[in-house]
Amino acid sequence: MRFRLNRPARPTFAPTPPPAPEGSPPTPTGTAREPQPQQQPETAAAPLSDHEIALIRASVSVVEPLAADMTVYFYAILFARYPEVRPMFPPGMDTQRGRLLRALLRIVDLVDDPGHLVRFCEHLGRDHRKFGTLAAHFPAVGECLLASLARYAGPAWTEDIAAAWTKAYGVVAQVMIGAAEEDERVRPAVWPATVVHRVSRGHGIAEITVRPHLPYEYSAGQYVSLETPWFPKQWRYYSAANAPRADGTLTFHVRAVADGAVSGALVHRAVVGDVLRLGAPMGDMVLDTAVHSDLLCVAGGTGLAPIRALIEDVAQRGGHHQVDLFLGARTGAELYGVNDMLRMAQRHHWLTIRGAVSDEHIPGIRGSLPEVLAEYGPWHQHDVFLSGPAAMVVSAGERLTLGGTLPEHIHHDPFETPVLSTP
Repeated sequence: MRFRLNRPARPTFAPTPPPAPEGSPPTPTGTAREPQPQQQPETAAAPLSDHEIALIRASVSVVEPLAADMTVYFYAILFARYPEVRPMFPPGMDTQRGRLLRALLRIVDLVDDPGHLVRFCEHLGRDHRKFGTLAAHFPAVGECLLASLARYAGPAWTEDIAAAWTKAYGVVAQVMIGAAEEDERVRPAVWPATVVHRVSRGHGIAEITVRPHLPYEYSAGQYVSLETPWFPKQWRYYSAANAPRADGTLTFHVRAVADGAVSGALVHRAVVGDVLRLGAPMGDMVLDTAVHSDLLCVAGGTGLAPIRALIEDVAQRGGHHQVDLFLGARTGAELYGVNDMLRMAQRHHWLTIRGAVSDEHIPGIRGSLPEVLAEYGPWHQHDVFLSGPAAMVVSAGERLTLGGTLPEHIHHDPFETPVLSTP
């Protein structure tokens, strides 16, 4: 059943507003506090101009110090004006607000990079199908987003800034809607999956293997959103720890984190026979992105999961890549999965493994992963795949770039997660 979101008492936000003619003079400034209604055109919006991009980024710099309050206000007016959408969200909204902000900032960061912006929004559009998102919801979200920006930008909010945001949101909405509609034609929004195996790995980590009830196609290195029966509408993202198998099963490495409802339930509550739900696979950290035959794989903690899947993928393809794998942890006891990877190295001559610890004096390599990579480099003739804590990934990427590795050869998935997800 579609929600009736176009209410005559309040102007609606057109998902794809008409672009201004090229070279037209800027709209006179003013203090528009609410988005103005616009007509829906039949064609796609034109790319944003440099002037529009500058206006958007300038307005973000104004509201960013008040971002936490702005997201609270956004959801308050969204639920007040359109109470029909409230059931789509989890009861607790604290994490939700933070993820909305990160997604918004990610879009603003990519606004002058159309290729990556489209790819990011396509991922969002496909992933939002699992929440029951419809094309009819986008005008409501756009209306409330602009109202929130206008309120917290204060006197800095002008009619030309409102027009730039209207156009930008129209582009985002159009891409998300198109990706969702195309995805709907070829696969379901969610896949029920039964837990068929579970083993504890210590330190709050469990390996959970599920068998989807329907065929589930994905690529090694991608990540998947999981929903448990105990916390409906709360989704958490985990990378599959295996390349696609003949039996269709997927294994996830899950670490229980403080206040993590989904991770805690998966580690401490899930048993064989429980039925979880999977969202569509996401992510571009796949082997097909590699240019070089030599690969550097770097994993911190349970970031080993997608790296292990990639190495399995190399093996399935015949071992035509030389792979150097670095595993990192604070202590030797936390050096997760090293024994399994050593056994894999014994079977495959093209795989070399090194483990490093940063906070314990034990035989072997000592130091953080970025430090160790700098010591063992250079890696400028390698494609690099990074997975683990965000701080490690960022620091390792910076060290590798300084060492001569081209940024386009450093692969990792973005830290931003889709707008409606929760931990």
